Amino acid sequence: YPDVHFHISSGDGADVTDDLDKGLIDFGLLLQTVDISRYDCIELPVRETWGVLVRRDSPLAERASITPEDLIDQPLIVSRQAFSGALLSSWLGRGLDTLNVAATYSLLYNASLMVEEGLGYALSLDKLINTTGDSALCFRPLRPKLEVGLDIVWKKYQVFSPATAKFLERLQAKFPHA
Repeated sequence: YPDVHFHISSGDGADVTDDLDKGLIDFGLLLQTVDISRYDCIELPVRETWGVLVRRDSPLAERASITPEDLIDQPLIVSRQAFSGALLSSWLGRGLDTLNVAATYSLLYNASLMVEEGLGYALSLDKLINTTGDSALCFRPLRPKLEVGLDIVWKKYQVFSPATAKFLERLQAKFPHA
């Protein structure tokens, strides 16, 4: 389908569901921490790993993984979506409001700049920021391990253009058991 082009926009769960509801986008990719009861979906057969984005010269970078105790009193940069949900609070065994949350973000790239400048540690998913080579940053997974699934979602009863309907057909063929 050489004449089909995609536009990809980024945002957190609130941004994506808002754009879906307004008809600005046809599909969204959401973490399974977002309520998707208003949408049809395909669950993807992948799991994403939560961890902490830290400067390589930070004491936390010396650890193989990060525990809840490691984060007590540390300046944290937390996604807006995670801050309003229960997943991280459950892992921490306490409310995020009891931590030193220095900032929240909707796009991890912005948080990574704050981490690079030494303003705190970003709770994030792995592989969203390049931490290889000469990057000043590294990623340390949480322990105990915390993972989350992903869903491709779209509005229920949506009438799609022929190209969009074909895209959905191909998605459903690719992930038939999802």
